[in-house]
Formats: sequence, C-alpha cells, structure tokens
Amino acid sequence: MAYWLMKSEPDCFSIDDLSRGPALWDGVRNYQARNYLAEMQADDLFLFYHSSCQPPGIAGIGRIDGQARPDLSALDPAAAGYDPRSTEQQLPWVAVPVVFQKKFAALLSLAQIRTLEGLEALPLLARGSRLSVMPVTPEQWQILLNAAGK
Repeated sequence: MAYWLMKSEPDCFSIDDLSRGPALWDGVRNYQARNYLAEMQADDLFLFYHSSCQPPGIAGIGRIDGQARPDLSALDPAAAGYDPRSTEQQLPWVAVPVVFQKKFAALLSLAQIRTLEGLEALPLLARGSRLSVMPVTPEQWQILLNAAGK
C-alpha cells in the first residue's frame, strides 16, 4: 500500500462532497502529478488536503478505489479541467476513482503541519511546491495521523 496527499479546493470538491459517495479525482493538469495518479493502486490511502482556503490543511482520509483511467474531462469544454490540446487519440491525462474513509474532527492546518518534526522531506512543505498530488512516506503518514488525533 502506498500513501498520498491530494489537494482540492473545498469550494470545488471537499471532504464533505466525497463523503456523499464515490467520485473520480480528475482535472489534474500537471505531468508530475499525473504520473503519481497513474502509480496509484486500489486501496492506497490519501490525505485529503483543502487548498486555496483559509486555513488550508488536511481534512480527512480517502481511499483509491481502482486503477487510473483516461480523464475524459479534458475533452469537455464545459469542464474545469478542459484541455483544448487533448483529443480522444491524444489524451495524456488520467483520473482515479476515490472513496471516503474519514473526516478529521478538526482540520490539521498547514501552520500546524509546519511545526511537526520528521516532515522536513514532505513534498507539501517544499519551497515552491505546487503539486496537487504527491507521495507520502509511511513515516510521514503516521506523524500526520498522530497530529490529527487519529
């Protein structure tokens, strides 16, 4: 099993939205983040991070529910993830099915995360890191769960 951190803006898709039923994590338009999505396996777990909000932070846990598949939102002009360069023959983007696992009692804020020892190599804290999908080591996962009180 692998562990991940996946970011979403809560006004677009939040942990509460995921709690209402299975979803497809789509719209990722960064090649490195896309590669991480493609590596994901069923039953991998991810930290659901609320970004571009105040305060940003980890809201809960989700689970990968299958293999990566073509992200058809890239072909839909009405979709937020529309990519005019994509075609059915040239579709570089992928999406993964995800399901809800749990919501934390309180958000583990970015400010709190920055104070935790042992997370120096966490990609979320890297200077200039803007990836929306990133790996988390088992050690980092445990530190974050402990901090969230889980």
